[in-house]
Amino acid sequence: MRSNTSPAGPAAASATPDGNGALRRDARVIGLVGLAHGTSHFYHVILAALIPWLKPAFQLSYAELGLLMTVFFTVSGVGQAMAGFVVDRLGARSVLFGGISLLGLSALLLSGAHSYAMLVLGAFVAGCGNSVFHPADYTILNEHVTRTRLAHGFSVHAISGNIGWAVSPLFLTFVASRTDWRTALLCAAAVPCAVLALLVWQRHALRSMPHAVHAAGTTEGSFAFLRLRVVWLCFAFFLISAVALAGIQSFAVTSLVTLYGMPLAWAASGYTAYMVASAAGTLYGGFLGAGSVRHERAIMLAFALAALMALVLATAAVPAWLALVLMGLIGLVTGVAGPSRDLMIRGAAPANATGRVFGVVYSGLDSGLALGPLLFGALMDGGHPAGVFVGIAVFQALVIVTALGVGGQVRPTRAQTA
Repeated sequence: MRSNTSPAGPAAASATPDGNGALRRDARVIGLVGLAHGTSHFYHVILAALIPWLKPAFQLSYAELGLLMTVFFTVSGVGQAMAGFVVDRLGARSVLFGGISLLGLSALLLSGAHSYAMLVLGAFVAGCGNSVFHPADYTILNEHVTRTRLAHGFSVHAISGNIGWAVSPLFLTFVASRTDWRTALLCAAAVPCAVLALLVWQRHALRSMPHAVHAAGTTEGSFAFLRLRVVWLCFAFFLISAVALAGIQSFAVTSLVTLYGMPLAWAASGYTAYMVASAAGTLYGGFLGAGSVRHERAIMLAFALAALMALVLATAAVPAWLALVLMGLIGLVTGVAGPSRDLMIRGAAPANATGRVFGVVYSGLDSGLALGPLLFGALMDGGHPAGVFVGIAVFQALVIVTALGVGGQVRPTRAQTA
């Protein structure tokens, strides 16, 4: 296995990090890709944000509403693995444009839905659109951004996703509460349209590299990377960490209310603290990752601390205000690990297979987000709110095992390349 440790395309042409031209080019690419990624995360929660309106409008149960989210993430996970091959074959830019277009189409379908089947169709189309972003985004960043700034690019990429998660429910509930849910979805459709117009205008900054387009025709074959143990360890890493994330996103607020007797607004502020701190941690993690080669160390320490704090939350032995602080600290340490995670996986990717590798391993993220709500929902239905935080801690601890395995596979390759 060859490590994809040298920059390609324009990044290779600027081997040093100095120069205003290279800095402006890197900043433009990172900003455009970050905007696209934020749009994809904006669509992760458009249905969840509108549950108070969709439930009475269609007379749906919570299970039926949850199934819509499961459809979205299942389709996205399966499609993401395939999208990586398309990115390597056709180039990332055109695939990214197609994904953004599908997101806009899905909102239009949902806004005009008059049956549950049409809601499912809208969720399906949104999942197809969401599937392209990770393989396309990371391929563009690896092709165009100077290697010394790549960690910062990954950091901005992660932060933009958190911003999309945070803005979407605020935007949709604001519009729906003043008009109706159909108008809110029509307004949501305008978001990818505006982003696509900007990306098309700046398309020269995102042009696909010829070597990436034709990489799938190498003698090793397009599927040779699937025989690499490290690829499946990376997949397991994302699957396990996403299950823990799904527990926090779906049921941490409800669990805090039950365990600590705090008002819903307080518990919701705990999730807000988690998201804000996660963004701050990701920003710092970009600097940490840029100065490190043992990325698995930062990941293992971060998730060990997160698991410990989740167990403390499960005991309900701390004051309510401290529980909110612990939620923020969990977001902070896991955010710090984000850029190191992406750099570790980049080191595991064979040369000219970035899109395929990121597509497959990031499908684990969607798989975990689809499975997690079912698991933690069962714990809540069984009357075990503390079990939610115990489960989060268990999966965060398992992340450490997979990170250790990936690091053990990548280090010998890194040394051989050096």
